[in-house]
Amino acid sequence: MNFQPLLDAPIAVQIHVAAVLPAAVLGAYILLNRKGTPRHRLLGKIWMMLMVMTSLSSFFIHEINLFHGFSPIHLLSISVLVGAWRAITAARAKNIRAHKAAVIGMYFGGIVIAGLFTLLPGRIMNAVVFSGGPNWVMMLTFAAIAAMFILHRRLASGGT
Repeated sequence: MNFQPLLDAPIAVQIHVAAVLPAAVLGAYILLNRKGTPRHRLLGKIWMMLMVMTSLSSFFIHEINLFHGFSPIHLLSISVLVGAWRAITAARAKNIRAHKAAVIGMYFGGIVIAGLFTLLPGRIMNAVVFSGGPNWVMMLTFAAIAAMFILHRRLASGGT
């Protein structure tokens, strides 16, 4: 790993990454642990703020300029903002099914899928992750993500 490309990036990119990385970890933790507890509600509020910050900061990132400084990825940012609104209103209305759907959509769309796009050649995070340093860090990261996904699938299906 080489953090220099991120340190050289515009401040909007640095803010974006500073919000999304803890959101990725915290979101996985929340998704894999007990729901409805005071801890879940507190961590959920923190996660939601991180997601909104991630989404809002993306509107100041214009590396892929397809339409007046914006790109299709910005549609994902709009969908995360809409998802945040839906998740909050659903939770307040005690509509757990809608809340869960909104949050899972935000996590997998706004973090997992968008995160994979940041690893494409030519992107800043590609340079951070795949240049200048041990690739074992990436292998461990991918192994941890895969383990969390497998564990989540087992828990969701009622397995042990």
